Amino acid sequence: MPQDKKLKFEGKETLKPPAGAHSEAPTTPEPYIVGDRLKTAVNLTIALRRPLLLEGDPGCGKTCLAKAVAFELGLPFFRWNVESTTKARDGQYIYDALGRLHDVQLLKGDRETRRDPSNPEAYCDMGALGKAFEIQDRTSVVLIDEIDKAELDFPNDLLTVLDKPWTFQIKESGRSVSAHKEHIPIIFITSNKEKGNLPDAFLRRCLYHYVEFPKDEGVLKNIIKRHYQFEKETLPEVALQDASIAKFLTVRNEGGLIKKPGTSEFLDWLKALHTFGEKPYDPNKLKDKDESKQLPYRELLLKTQQDWRKFEPAT
Repeated sequence: MPQDKKLKFEGKETLKPPAGAHSEAPTTPEPYIVGDRLKTAVNLTIALRRPLLLEGDPGCGKTCLAKAVAFELGLPFFRWNVESTTKARDGQYIYDALGRLHDVQLLKGDRETRRDPSNPEAYCDMGALGKAFEIQDRTSVVLIDEIDKAELDFPNDLLTVLDKPWTFQIKESGRSVSAHKEHIPIIFITSNKEKGNLPDAFLRRCLYHYVEFPKDEGVLKNIIKRHYQFEKETLPEVALQDASIAKFLTVRNEGGLIKKPGTSEFLDWLKALHTFGEKPYDPNKLKDKDESKQLPYRELLLKTQQDWRKFEPAT
């Protein structure tokens, strides 16, 4: 049976990578809480060999998921951060044409070069997809992060690679690079819809999951526990945890914010409440209705002027 069909993501709470983990696998755990629906989506993308498109508010955990999967399964992990100038081929390889020309000129002047200009592949650096394709003995995990930052034709340009026969050509040398048919990479793609909806053809190719921000206090409490366990830090007192969660959810859901804070901002805020002052912040102050518009250490949660003004301290 093909190896990738044996793979199953369970969202284990483990601090150590599995035995036999690949050298390119993450070595540090990702404190990620995975719900049953998201777990199902991950295992569907593994079984069906289709990319998993993840959407959701910033800070809801889209980016962390791919690393969590790679860590638990001990698989090679490659991240491709998409920018406004990114081209689809950049994920396959980047060719240093200027470097090759420079080396040709050096040789003409009887000077030594680090690379051989007669070998075009000496000037190719493999991108995330190229590296994943070249690993032939096991499945890799590839994160294509914030796909909507690129030009509108970028997603469709990817379709020629993220589908059968899972191959691309290095045109400068003519060599074809193909993923092993039994170890097709597990592809995670994140989107914040910065430029609207993605093309229909691309959406048809992908599985889709909308990552909801945790609304339940119990889920956030589990996130706190797992984060502090992985960081090997002392947990805040239960009263401070409960009060900070309640205050955070109220601010996030009822504060009319333009830019809502995510999980990472919440954890930083809780750490400040716990350790920044001479003693932990008084949880009763967070619950005081008379101070409902007061927000300690708002620098950690509020990221726009309009949101900042909504929680201006009383003078």
